[in-house]
Amino acid sequence: MSNNSVTLVGNLVEDPELRFTPSGVAMAKVRFAVNRRYQDRNNEWQEETSFFGGTCWRDMAENVAESLQKGMRIIVTGRLEQRSWETQEGDKRSIIEVRIDDLGPSVRWATASVTRTPRSGGGGDWTPPATPPSPVARNDFGPEEAPF
Repeated sequence: MSNNSVTLVGNLVEDPELRFTPSGVAMAKVRFAVNRRYQDRNNEWQEETSFFGGTCWRDMAENVAESLQKGMRIIVTGRLEQRSWETQEGDKRSIIEVRIDDLGPSVRWATASVTRTPRSGGGGDWTPPATPPSPVARNDFGPEEAPF
C-alpha cells in the first residue's frame, strides 16, 4: 500500500486565490516556491527553485485567504495528485498539484498570531462528551478475550 504524503516549506509567490463552487463551497488556490541551496563539487553555492500549486477547501480555504499573502514562508502538508486534460487544439496536458491537508505560516524567521475561528456545524474538531459513558457489563467473551 502506497502512502502518498508530502511536507513542503516555501514562499507564496502570489496571494491565495479564494473562489466558491456553484454550490457555495470555498476553495483556495495556493502557489508557492520551494528553494534548495547546496554546494556543488567546486564548493560553489547553487540554488534551485521548484514551483508548486495546491488547493485547500472549505473553512481552511477561507482562513488561508484571510491570513496569508504573497512572500510569506509557509509549511504545507498534503498529497500529490496528477490532473490531466486536453486543450482545444487536442494537445494533452498534465500537472502535479498538492491536495493540501494542512497549511500554516513558518515561524523559523518570523512570528505569527493564531486566532481560532468559530466552528459552523458538522465536521471540524471533536469535543469529548462532558461525562464519559459508563462501562457496560458483558457475558459473551471471545476465546482470546479476558473476562475483566
